[in-house]
Parts: sequence; C-alpha cells; structure tokens
Amino acid sequence: MHAPPLLLALLCCLGLPLAAQGRSGELYLTAKGSRDRLTRKADLAFEPLPQPNDEQIATVIVDSSKRYQTIEGFGGALTDSAAETWAKLPPNARQALLKAYFSTDEGIGYSLCRTNIHSCDFSSASYTYDAGPSDPELKRFSIEHDRQFRLPFIQAAMATAKEPLKLLASPWSPPGWMKTNGNMLKGGSLKREAADVWARYLTRFVQAYTREGVPIWGLTVQNEPMAIQTWESCVYTAEQERDFVRDHLGPTLEKAGQSKLKLMVWDHNRGLLYQRAKVVYDDPKTSRFVWGAAFHWYVGDHFDNVRQVHDAWPDKQLLFTEGCAESFDAARIDDWQWGEKYGRSMVQDMSNWAAGWVDWNVLLDERGGPNHVGNFCYAPIHADTRTGSLHYMNSYYYIGHFSRFVRPGACRIAASSSHDSLQTVAFRNPDGRVAVVVLNLGDAGLPFQVWSNGKAARVESPAHSILTVLF
Repeated sequence: MHAPPLLLALLCCLGLPLAAQGRSGELYLTAKGSRDRLTRKADLAFEPLPQPNDEQIATVIVDSSKRYQTIEGFGGALTDSAAETWAKLPPNARQALLKAYFSTDEGIGYSLCRTNIHSCDFSSASYTYDAGPSDPELKRFSIEHDRQFRLPFIQAAMATAKEPLKLLASPWSPPGWMKTNGNMLKGGSLKREAADVWARYLTRFVQAYTREGVPIWGLTVQNEPMAIQTWESCVYTAEQERDFVRDHLGPTLEKAGQSKLKLMVWDHNRGLLYQRAKVVYDDPKTSRFVWGAAFHWYVGDHFDNVRQVHDAWPDKQLLFTEGCAESFDAARIDDWQWGEKYGRSMVQDMSNWAAGWVDWNVLLDERGGPNHVGNFCYAPIHADTRTGSLHYMNSYYYIGHFSRFVRPGACRIAASSSHDSLQTVAFRNPDGRVAVVVLNLGDAGLPFQVWSNGKAARVESPAHSILTVLF
C-alpha cells in the first residue's frame, strides 16, 4: 500500500526510509543457473528488529540519513558501430533495442550516454569533420557524416527515453593536420600551434549537435590520453592537458556560452587518476573550468584511487565513462563472468564516489564490430545482422539492476554488509524510494536480511547473483 503523497514528501524530508512505515519491499533477481533475469520475485515484508545479530544471519545495514554523491545516471556509448548495426536491423528489432535500453517501463532506463567526436575504433572507417590540408578557419567543418547513422540513432534513443537523456562526448584524436605525427592513428600529440583551432573545433561540434536537437551535457578533453593505439589516439601529458584546458578549451567554451557544459579530464584508467587530477586541480585557473574526472577500467581495479581523488578534491565529480569485455569470441558470449565484472565494478565505483557509470558500445554485430582496426569486443546486446535477431548478454541485466532502479538525482546512502560474500551499495531516489543492490560472486547461496531503521526483511542471495531490493 502506497503512502499518501503529502506523507511521502514529509518522510523524504525527514530522511526516513519507507521500510520504517511498515511498507513491503520489491525484490528483483538475476542469477546464474536460473531463468531469473531482472525477475521480480515475491515481495518482502519488513518486520520489527531493533538489533541485528551478526551470528544468526548475514545483514545488509542501510541508513538513508547518511547521504553521499548525487547520481547523474547510467548508460552506454552510442557509437558509430552501434548506430550502423542498429540501422541494419528490421524495424521491430530496432524498436526492441530502443525499448530495452531507454524505456523505464519495458527496459532498463538508460539516462546518461556517451558518443565519439568524429571517428574512433568503433567506426567502420576513420573520418573527421574537416578532412584535408590545414584549415585553421574551419571552413570545411561539417557533421554531415553523422546524419546518416549516428544522429538518427541518438535522436531515436532520446525520443524513447521519458526523461531527458544526458549525452557526453569524447574525441579520440584531432584531425591529422593538427597533430605532430600528421595522422589520426597511432598516437602523436596536438601541435602547440593547433591548440586554439582544436578548441574551436570541439566547440563547433557541441554547437552543431545542439542544432540537430542533440544537446551535449558533458565533454571529455581526450579519450585515453596516455595510450598510443593502432586506432585514433592522441597523447597528452597531465601538464599538456592542463594547459590546453586553461589556455584554450575552457575559455573558448565559455566565450561560446557553453560554460554549463560538464568538462572532464583524464578519461583513462583508474591507476593514474590521482596524478592527473592533482596536476589539473592544483592549478586554480584550470580547475575553474573542470567539472570532474572521467575514468575507465582496463588496467587493474584500483577502486581506492577513485575514493582518494574524491577525498582530496570533494568539490569535483567522478564519472566512469568506459568499460567492456574485450576480445570477442562468440562461443563465450554467455560466460557468466562478463556480467559479474560489470556488477563488481559498478558496486565498487559507486561506493567510491562515482556520480554515474557509462558502459562502452550499447550494440555490436555478430562479430563484435564493425571496427575499422579489428578491435572487436562484447556489448550487452549483440545483433545478428544476417537474421535481425538480438542476443542479450548477462551484462545487460547486471547493469539494469542499477540503471532501472537508481534514477538521476538519486543520492548514494550508507550501506554496510556483515558478510564478506555480499557486496552492496544503496541509493535514495528522488521519489524517496530506496534501492539496495547486493552482489554475490561466490559459489554458495546465502540467506541475509536487509535492515533499516529497526526493521528487517529476509532475502535469499543465490550463488553468482545480483539482486535489487526496492522499498
């Protein structure tokens, strides 16, 4: 039975969890060796329990009066590869894909997505918006390429989502004529004399997409700025990134009326996150332009590095912006480890102050592409472009345990597990409802209880499972 609106508003203001009202809780489960995939199970009854006993049953303790970061959203990347694959599908499959990701009623309610600025490895070919010899006035600049596949895909996603879809954009490389190696591929760096025109190029992209009805919410300075890749890449030291933001990109965006854009640095792995943040944030002239730091998962976990950046600069935000299972192999597409990798990263990143979490490609084809350098990988949903069918990996459901139940504007609240086999994180949504995510990576099922404000509900966590309790 739902509380009356006025009472609900009062309880939210007081910070009281809805379980304190005697309300039942909803349980959603995804588990290995079962058919449960974001399946709603029997409702939970919260019963009075003044004091949990650690020796009797494992306990997840939730305290909604202790609030941490505000959540921007969850989602994935709307790349050229995803858009081109989507365009090859029959209309019913295209609509099913959109609902699966962007509907809050029939899907998992993505709310925060990423896209590439001109080409990246997950494009069918390398291209820019200003190809040819040096063009410092950007007279050739045009996003016409994106009108064939990517813009229609993004616009369809936006139309499917009931809430505004936040979109962040990242460049993989400036055009070759702006770089020291004269090539978009294989590293190189931005020429000093090209810094101003590159800042104007990025700003033009933001403006051009906005005119297409696709406003850009956030921008990262450079995707993986310490990696020399066979595909589009560009190397920045921390000092080079700091100086580019301070002297060129920040002022150019500000002059163009884009000062509300969420500008992020780093956009690379967690390992060196602290060093990059220190160089940028310790320069106040640069720091004023920067909303936060973006990070990926590809080299080690280093979850504690995310927390240390928050602790050192609590006024700056943190956002996970890319992760995927690499080296596509169709024979292993249903391995349970893929979903568990997502679940573990999401629990730990959010527990360590990430304000949102963005997967890599939302859709790839039967080969894990298209990809112009053969860098094939997994996506939560794969399409067989020969048959028009969709295959949902378990990673789709693991992500959904967050994105479906934790809405933009939610805040992380205190959640503590008394058992080493259960990892947990919890959130309080704008409507006052609490979502508790519990991850079990072990080989054994485990009964436990969710305890909040003197009441508890009994739950069963199967082996290799993820569940969300909503109350």
